[in-house]
Amino acid sequence: MTISTRTFDYRDGDTRCTGYLAYDESVARARPGILINHAWGGRDDFAEGVAVQMAANGYVGVALDNYGGAARPETVDDKMSLMGPLKEDRAALRQRLKAGYDAAAALDEVDSGAMAAMGFCFGGLCTLDMARAGLDLKAAISYHGLLDAPDLPRSDIRADVLVCHGYDDPMADPDSLRAVQDELSTSGCDWTVMSFGNTKHAFMVPEADDAELGLKYNKSAADQSWAATFDLLRKHFGMHGTDAA
Repeated sequence: MTISTRTFDYRDGDTRCTGYLAYDESVARARPGILINHAWGGRDDFAEGVAVQMAANGYVGVALDNYGGAARPETVDDKMSLMGPLKEDRAALRQRLKAGYDAAAALDEVDSGAMAAMGFCFGGLCTLDMARAGLDLKAAISYHGLLDAPDLPRSDIRADVLVCHGYDDPMADPDSLRAVQDELSTSGCDWTVMSFGNTKHAFMVPEADDAELGLKYNKSAADQSWAATFDLLRKHFGMHGTDAA
């Protein structure tokens, strides 16, 4: 296995976005594409690392650039200045996400009929919004995501949805968790929620440790979330490239 990476540009109107692609160059055929929606820090080292992790597990990892310009804001204020407008204008966010989805589907390395998405924090909201928009995803996985639904026309959710959530997450309280469960039930899609006790926001990120913001890595919750993730991906892609797929 030889993991190669490269960036690629795509556009959402006048905004140039730069995605990050990770794949096993020893595999000639197109493989299932796993889209990674970044947290509020932009398409950063963590998002790119997840793309590489997906490639190492036999998929093609595609870290999207949902802010545009390959922005990597560092301060809380800068992060909010980029995330806030997209969170407030969910129609614009949906358009940005659709541009990333289309760009990933057009990559030679990606089997456009075998795609999934995952996201962290703001990226969890992005992933759920991709599913809400009816994009052709086999799975949509949110980790410590923001859960509120947009006030937009609903499409049929095609994806299996997995929500991995810290019960003590200050950015998505138990009421919002109940609301998204009701939403998913109404949609009729297959869905699972894993809610971890004594677990705060950003529990998937090893470096997360900020008591004021409620950010804290939790290895047990992260390990269980990754195990459930790969179970779901194997469910849909385990026979990829065979007659039984």
